[in-house]
Amino acid sequence: MNKPEIHTPQSAIENNSGIRIPQSGIKDLFDFIVANAIYPMCSRKGKVFLKSSKRGVLTQEVAEQIIERLNIKTAADCEKIRKEVMAKVSERRENRPIKEWVKEERPREMLMKYGADSLPLSKLLAIILRTGKEGKSAEELAKSLLNKFGTLRRIDSTPISELRKIDGIGLAKAAQLKAALEIGKRFYKEQAEKKKRLRKPEDVIGYVAEYYGPDLRDEEKEFFYVILLDIKNKPIQSVEISKGSINLSIVDPKEIIKEATLRSASSVILVHNHPSGEPEPSEEDVKITKAIVDACNLVGIKVLDHIIIGKNQEDYYSFARIGLIK
Repeated sequence: MNKPEIHTPQSAIENNSGIRIPQSGIKDLFDFIVANAIYPMCSRKGKVFLKSSKRGVLTQEVAEQIIERLNIKTAADCEKIRKEVMAKVSERRENRPIKEWVKEERPREMLMKYGADSLPLSKLLAIILRTGKEGKSAEELAKSLLNKFGTLRRIDSTPISELRKIDGIGLAKAAQLKAALEIGKRFYKEQAEKKKRLRKPEDVIGYVAEYYGPDLRDEEKEFFYVILLDIKNKPIQSVEISKGSINLSIVDPKEIIKEATLRSASSVILVHNHPSGEPEPSEEDVKITKAIVDACNLVGIKVLDHIIIGKNQEDYYSFARIGLIK
């Protein structure tokens, strides 16, 4: 087994244990402590001692020299120096490749040990990115993304060409991010498709929120979909009926009836988004909804609801819940 690498400055003197401790000044000694992740601690009885995540660094002789030269005597001394060391260690670590981190602090190892749900978003993104760039770890790269875009939704809605403008994000990393986010959206769609019958507005809103919300909230154009259901009100398929301009989606009731008839649907749910972000229906929304309901009634197809998707996760307007569809 290879011996752990022990960092020492050139101006250091080797002690009896073979470890070279800097002698030129407190700054060099502090750099030695940071490089080797040495932390001063204090027991309940007030005894000062040192801990390090690196094996073979802290012999009793080394510890005694450090404690004496830094004049560490109390719990307050330990806490003060420990905080300074932790801050410097964190700074150094963030600028090093993850493979050089202490094993227990690497994102993948943490995921394996504690589970994915225990990791902060920056570490999960670091696992997806896999590598960083020179002078910046994958986690630091992930933090740069989060600092710029704020949320996964904004990262998802940002074109690859814009993501690539982030220093360290090339085509491969941008594609990895897009693929991971798409997998997440498809997972929610799978869950939504397994839902039971859609009997009341709350069921419909929940289904639409999972199945369409992630895709349509951030669209800059208006999309109109119809969800086709069987005789038990279970979803069969969804069909895109139209894709409009920023404030208008042209919908032909005949197209909806055609799709429903082809797939033997007994009822339908209408879904469209408002790029403005406000889910309240316009006069045109109310008018086209009435036209679709009337046309479907003529051929025995029931319109269960019409859901408008707004910008935020909770922004959904249900025509059935308000009583505009009965």
